[in-house]
Amino acid sequence: MGFLIDQCKRIIRLFLPAEPLHPMPTPQLPSILPSVVPTLNSYASHRSDLKPAPFLPMSRKEMNKLGWDQCDVIIVCGDAYVDHPSFGMAVIGRTLEAQGFRVGLICQPDWNDIESFKVLGEPKLFFGVSAGNMDSLINRYTADRRIRHDDAYTPGNIGGKRPERAVTVYTQKLREAYKKQVPIIVGGIEASLRRLSHYDYWQDRIRGSVLLDSTADMLFFGNAERALIDVSHRLAAGEKINEIQNVRGTAFLCKTLPAIDESESDTQWTEIDSTQLDQPGPVKAHLNPYQMIDEEEKKSQQELKADNASVVQIVPHLQMRKTNPNTSYIRLPSLDQVKKDTALYAHMDRVFHKETNPGNARPLVQAHGRNDIWVNPPPIPLSTNELDSVFEHNYQRVPHPSYGKAKIPAYEMIRFSVNIMRGCFGGCTFCSITEHEGRIIQSRSEKSILQEIENIRDKTPGFTGTISDLGGPTANMYRLNCKDKKIEESCRRPSCVYPNICSSLETDHSHTTALYRKARNIDGVKRVAIASGLRYDLALEDPEYVKELVTHHVGGYLKIAPEHSEEGPLSKMMKPGMGTYDKFKVLFEKYSKAAGKKQYLIPYFISAHPGSTDKDMLNLALWLKENNFKIDQVQNFYPSPMATASTMYATERNPLKPVKAVNAEPVFAAKNKEQRALHKAFLRYHDPESWPLLRVALKKMGKTHLIGRGAVHLVPAETGREKDARRSNKKFVPNNNGRNKKSFHAKTQHTGLPTNPSKKKKPTR
Repeated sequence: MGFLIDQCKRIIRLFLPAEPLHPMPTPQLPSILPSVVPTLNSYASHRSDLKPAPFLPMSRKEMNKLGWDQCDVIIVCGDAYVDHPSFGMAVIGRTLEAQGFRVGLICQPDWNDIESFKVLGEPKLFFGVSAGNMDSLINRYTADRRIRHDDAYTPGNIGGKRPERAVTVYTQKLREAYKKQVPIIVGGIEASLRRLSHYDYWQDRIRGSVLLDSTADMLFFGNAERALIDVSHRLAAGEKINEIQNVRGTAFLCKTLPAIDESESDTQWTEIDSTQLDQPGPVKAHLNPYQMIDEEEKKSQQELKADNASVVQIVPHLQMRKTNPNTSYIRLPSLDQVKKDTALYAHMDRVFHKETNPGNARPLVQAHGRNDIWVNPPPIPLSTNELDSVFEHNYQRVPHPSYGKAKIPAYEMIRFSVNIMRGCFGGCTFCSITEHEGRIIQSRSEKSILQEIENIRDKTPGFTGTISDLGGPTANMYRLNCKDKKIEESCRRPSCVYPNICSSLETDHSHTTALYRKARNIDGVKRVAIASGLRYDLALEDPEYVKELVTHHVGGYLKIAPEHSEEGPLSKMMKPGMGTYDKFKVLFEKYSKAAGKKQYLIPYFISAHPGSTDKDMLNLALWLKENNFKIDQVQNFYPSPMATASTMYATERNPLKPVKAVNAEPVFAAKNKEQRALHKAFLRYHDPESWPLLRVALKKMGKTHLIGRGAVHLVPAETGREKDARRSNKKFVPNNNGRNKKSFHAKTQHTGLPTNPSKKKKPTR
């Protein structure tokens, strides 16, 4: 449950494609990369007389009350409907409503009953499909592939109310209900992280784009407001969905190249082979298929050139900078190729992550059989004014009345919280925030944030004076952007803070500090807590921010995420070393003492992360014991689609460095149940259930000196009582809950905080 909530708040050789894009005449459309991007509020309203609905309708009865005979757009979603800016269906629905579109919702339909997809009838423009705020498979399964029996996004916390691979299932059901007559657009995090071929942890294989599986017409990825508004207005103006190919943040299936605008100086596309950008090493070379065309094809190309139609030119790496970004694209190895070759899949991941900056990214193309997946560059980030407008729509900030008194845990967690920004430039390899929201921070204005706090105070039922969070993916990245726009637009670093903080990054937290102070001084607000994860290496750059945070916004303990103690795993995570943690701890304790408070840091760690060996996990366990920590809630590494760490797990290669077919840096990955269980047991060294596994492992590792009852030992030796329990297949319960009088207390939110922890002799490694 805790993991689900954290996810809510934080809440990628020389081969050419087997089936290349064939140059064919196509209708003249605008440039694939328009130089001027319209603002969200620059469009004329589709229906100037449309008034905001109390709630977006979920039934014909509600539509009738509004006087609607038909919806323009219907959104099908795997979450229950909460009319709050932290829930995707509400944001999308209210954003379209503000543009003058009638929007209806079908939330958590029964996928076994086709009639549940017909409750609102057929939309005038399109169906929008989303699995919800979480990936449906991560929502359904634990990191150990065990079924969850709860769902934080469902009334009553009931599990199983959405199908696995919800985007695909919902889209196929809509096709069954309405055939091909209504366009379907998929989006949300599940679609976003599956826009290209990706490693699927649940089937342990490389799968193709969700566009093929779902049969959707278009896919939105990332922050979709800009693309959503543009596409909706163009469909309303009569354009066909298959003609709309030049919108950032979209992907689609194609057999021919999109057209090039007549205003462009180049009249042909330039294809850039990804393996020329980042060569994965010596492999069997394939001949260029464009040099193996027959006489008929030659004649066809000559005719196309004569007609100034789009054709393809292949260029090597050195010429890439000279190509026109509006008329060039990068071809990735095909789906069939990455399925067969781990080096190519790791290479693809490396290239993908270097093409995520909206300022310099080019379209990505990948062959899937006889078709191609065309992925346009990421969306241009929203300006402060645009983001403010998204959060200031007519949200009721409560669940739909049809749910009655049933509690929706995800809503309860964010009920009194405020999202102040989007995006994350941390680049942690195990996290998918950057792949989805981007690494350019989009911040709301101070005025908009403070107004939302006042709205919570005045309108949200049950408010008692505490704002539970002012944050986002990361608590302290508010208004921290690149100092130079030109540098930002040309940068391809996957992280702005690893291996060190970029000198071009703004690290002044004064805007955040001022925001905190104004927020806690609002009438009726007794306390403002900061619950979002903190980037403590950034916080060190501004001690005044740490002082404000520790003095006024920490309620006993503060959660931070060093994730590991050892340099090997940390380098694969792109996380700072423990020296940074120690520096922050000193500052944290200094300001806690000055404020007259006893407060403690709660570190979060990941077990079984790629690059983490048995020895690394042992050293982490010893670090935990040295520092008096007992971890009750342990998160085993969960390979999410398109995350770099997932690629490490699948290929045992490191895409953070140039991928080599031979003599490459190996990345150890704990994959089998036994080893993953062992790594988890190291983090729970204090749990009697972990002791048998750890004793066996320590003996194999030649670390028997760590078995015993003293302060220098990690686990106790087996007792007679434990042997008897094991022989009779009963759970062993040690005296005093596994602790003698001299043992330390756990520093976790689950087992209580220490009152006066005593120093112990350090275990010998």
